[in-house]
Amino acid sequence: MFRKVLIANRGEIAVRVMRTLREMEIVTVAVFSDADRASLHVRMADEAAWVGPSPSAESYLRIDRILEAARKHGADAIHPGYGFLSENADFAAACEEAGIVFIGPSAESIRRMGSKTAARQMAMAAGAPVVPGALETLASVDEARSFGARYGYPLLLKAVAGGGGKGMRRVDSDAALESAFRDAASEAERSFKNADLYVEKLIERPRHIEIQILGDRHGHMVHFGERECSIQRRHQKVMEECPSPLVAERAGMRERMGEAAMRVARSAGYYNAGTVEFLVDGSGDFYFLEMNTRLQVEHPITELVTGQDLVRLQMEVAAGAKLSLRQEEIAWRGWAIESRIYAEDPYNNFFPSPGKITRLTRPTGPGVRLDGCVYEGWNVPIDYDPLLAKLAVWNDTRERAIARMMRSLREYDVGGIRTNIAFFRQILEDEEFRRGRLHTGFVDEFLARCKPLQPPPELAAIAELVAAHHAKESTSRNGSIPAAPAAPSRWREIGRGEMLR
Repeated sequence: MFRKVLIANRGEIAVRVMRTLREMEIVTVAVFSDADRASLHVRMADEAAWVGPSPSAESYLRIDRILEAARKHGADAIHPGYGFLSENADFAAACEEAGIVFIGPSAESIRRMGSKTAARQMAMAAGAPVVPGALETLASVDEARSFGARYGYPLLLKAVAGGGGKGMRRVDSDAALESAFRDAASEAERSFKNADLYVEKLIERPRHIEIQILGDRHGHMVHFGERECSIQRRHQKVMEECPSPLVAERAGMRERMGEAAMRVARSAGYYNAGTVEFLVDGSGDFYFLEMNTRLQVEHPITELVTGQDLVRLQMEVAAGAKLSLRQEEIAWRGWAIESRIYAEDPYNNFFPSPGKITRLTRPTGPGVRLDGCVYEGWNVPIDYDPLLAKLAVWNDTRERAIARMMRSLREYDVGGIRTNIAFFRQILEDEEFRRGRLHTGFVDEFLARCKPLQPPPELAAIAELVAAHHAKESTSRNGSIPAAPAAPSRWREIGRGEMLR
């Protein structure tokens, strides 16, 4: 087993990986940028290395500086987390060349699955169903137009090197195709330095369901079942469940999806943790979407339901051990839900809300897990994804898991910035959500039908009194008239349809 591991990431995933490493008595090395000098992952690590200025392109994405830090601190291996360099084949290859173990798949597997068109071809060769679409990169708008004429609209333009919804455009008519093609290619170039696009037939109101797999270097592979990831904003997941309400009620569906996922992974010579993602249509038919060659953000809910530590398993197989689990030994017990807590305003197009956390109360209690990276007094930087924490809960049924998540969100209090905590409380109360009627457009439809409620008159009056008192106190201290203060953060959390309780 490794003696020392560098975590080439930041925030909550760096903290989460460190916790398992501590249990394994492995020394941890953090990396940090200027913006993250005071971050929790730096404070928790045994050792830490500065890797550059705040912009990620000058720090967390600098392969040379990450490897230099690993060599300087004598790390045996590097865990990439998710995002940043986690799916960068050049980074995996550079680690191998430097004699440092990359805790993930081979560079070749990452390259094979990193190209969406190549991944589709491998999925088809492996016998997995795929959405009708191009098998090659589009050479021009005319090729996309020919596809539209053959399969009909709507269709979806997607970046070949894409992810996270970037470089993706829905096209509903031939007239809209040219501008959508131009915009998608431009965004793909900015995001991935690769403007190549391909096209798929758009499945209306699909569910997004993924399968967690893990394989060793000796050819053994297992799956850990599915996660429902249909609650998304701007094609990015914000709330996940394990198991899926759909899969749980359909006999044999988990087994069929699991087998298809492993066939796809094996076709790429895959080992370590990975996730195969599927779209599921209204009839329950599933289609290969893509493979993420890393640990997923939402892995905690799989751990809660299966009782497995996926990071520990990653470490063991990366060190060369054979996977001790057999498929028949993996069991699914109860229900888990995860809410991604972001510093953002859901009622202002999910606009980021950086700033200082002035107050922080975390939920605790039975069946509650919080993978976080913040503390009271910390400044949320504007330089990175505004994820503050992942709140995951477990209970024996979906209904009880929803109740536990609701209780936990009511206990969760973050002051000084806006968050999406109240937004999640509203979703949990929504009848469509409670019935498990989920699809990737759920959030847009929810926001459209969810009307804002005015706060009670007495609350507004109290807020005015507090503001007036604050202004009077500030004037007496400073001898000048201050700017109007913001409303107290508890009241700012009231969103559409959310009443104080």
